[in-house]
Amino acid sequence: MKTLILKRIAMTEYGTFGVLLINNTPFAVTVENPWLNNKSNISCIPSDTYFCKRVNSPKFGNTFEITNVANRSHILFHWGNRDDDTKGCILIAEEFGKINNEPSVLTSRNVAGKGFNEFINVFKDVDTFMIKIINIF
Repeated sequence: MKTLILKRIAMTEYGTFGVLLINNTPFAVTVENPWLNNKSNISCIPSDTYFCKRVNSPKFGNTFEITNVANRSHILFHWGNRDDDTKGCILIAEEFGKINNEPSVLTSRNVAGKGFNEFINVFKDVDTFMIKIINIF
């Protein structure tokens, strides 16, 4: 079973920013909500190791859900640019940048081989994997 590592590198009022690694190689960047005591829909999840499974989301289509998070459900990997887009999920993109002068992630959707599409392509033949989330800030 593949293990994905999310290294959270910064937490600001604009979100929690990280880097996704496979086999110790970075391949995408992330943004989540800031830490707000694991409150549903407004907080990032606690750092830990979680089981992820493929799901078909009504809004995001083919993606993965992070399971077994205490007091939380429906935590997905999906596209987006700012913590306002997450609702407690993990957004996957290609690069860090700014939108309206606020820290964001860019090239998340609609670019072949980039961001969220790259993530889905890497896991195209995988239905489950583990993710280890580490805070390094």
